[in-house]
Parts: sequence; structure tokens; C-alpha cells
Amino acid sequence: MQRFFDIVFSLIGLILTSPIFLVMAIVIAIDSPGGVFYKGERIGKDGKPFKMYKFRSMVPNAAQIGAVNVMDNDNRVTRVGHFLRKSKIDELPQFINVLKGDMSFVGPRPEVQCFVDMYTEEEEVILTMRPGITDWASMANFKQYEILGELGDKINPDDVYVKLIRPLKLKLQLYHVEHNSLGSYFKIIFWTVYKVISRSEKLPKEIEPMVEQYAKEILVVKEELLKA
Repeated sequence: MQRFFDIVFSLIGLILTSPIFLVMAIVIAIDSPGGVFYKGERIGKDGKPFKMYKFRSMVPNAAQIGAVNVMDNDNRVTRVGHFLRKSKIDELPQFINVLKGDMSFVGPRPEVQCFVDMYTEEEEVILTMRPGITDWASMANFKQYEILGELGDKINPDDVYVKLIRPLKLKLQLYHVEHNSLGSYFKIIFWTVYKVISRSEKLPKEIEPMVEQYAKEILVVKEELLKA
């Protein structure tokens, strides 16, 4: 049933956002050379790699000249790219991935191979689900680029991601796998739209206790990173 809604919503989404695709294609092409779309390899369901589409927000060879994770003030990000990332418009081409079946609207955000290789046996269950455009972890880490930017000038952004962001992300993705349902599918879509429009820091009651507890625990890790 979820796949049915994925197909319907992705078709509707592509039709409704087609004017945005046209405008972004023109703006990105004018802003910097390198093409309109970014196609990055991610690991999908059952560990199979696929190309995830985004509007290009960085210089063409960004993956070869810096960290995997991108800071808010990363000099690889183009002028238009800053707007694309903060507004989340760069994610719209993933409607194509959803239509193709690589992704779902709702599911654990796909990772690059190096972070999938870090999965424990317990965490590998995440790969049993089709990855998604959004999930509970996306809401908890809504300002991930800003967090990376705050510490990225002092610490490698990939270390910030692994130590400060990824642990909570994994907890929430495991929670999603255990509590996946059609009801949670629609609730996550609703909350994602709400947060994109309102920019609110409010969180759904399902994950708020986990996020608050983790926020307390992470202070020690942050201090240790800054001292290292």
C-alpha cells in the first residue's frame, strides 16, 4: 500500500513542481558550470547501490576535494546552493527516485557506503527498508548543516557527523523500522511539510523524549571533541 502512495505522490509532486524544476535548471546553469543535477551513489534496500538525485548545490568535483559531509559555510557550496540546501529544494529531484522505486517518500535516509560499512549487526536491519526522502531522523537533524558549520572549522565535519549526528540518526531509524506503519508514513510526511514551511524546532511526541535525552548525553561528547 505504501508503494501505491509513493507512486501517486511522486507523480503529483513532479507535476506540481515542474515549474520549480525549470526555474532551478536555469538558475543553477547560470550560477556555475557543472550541470543541473547531482547524482550521488547511496546504498538502498538490501544493500544495493543506486544514484540519488538532487539539484546540484556544490562545485562539480566536490566529492574529490573535501569531506563527505557538508558544512553550512562549506566553500564547495555554490551561491545558489546555500539557498537550495536551507530551503530543502535540492531534495525535490528525489521524486524521480521514488517513482523509479529506489526510494520511498518515507524511510531511513540513505547513506554512502563508508557509513553503511560502520553498521553493527543490529543496525543492518535498516537496510531491509526502502530508503526515504524523509524520516523521524530528518526532523531531529533538520539543521544538520548548521551543526556541522558550528564545529566544522574546529573539527573535521565527518567526525562531527559520526560522533554527534549519526548516533541519534541511527536510534531514530531503528525506531522507524520497529514502528513502521501506514499511519506513521502519513504522520512523517505531515511533520516534514510542517517543519519545512514553519522552520519550527518543535518535534513529534513520538521522538521528542529520545531527542531530549540525547541532547543531554551529547554535551560530553562535544566537549571531548573540542578538547581533542
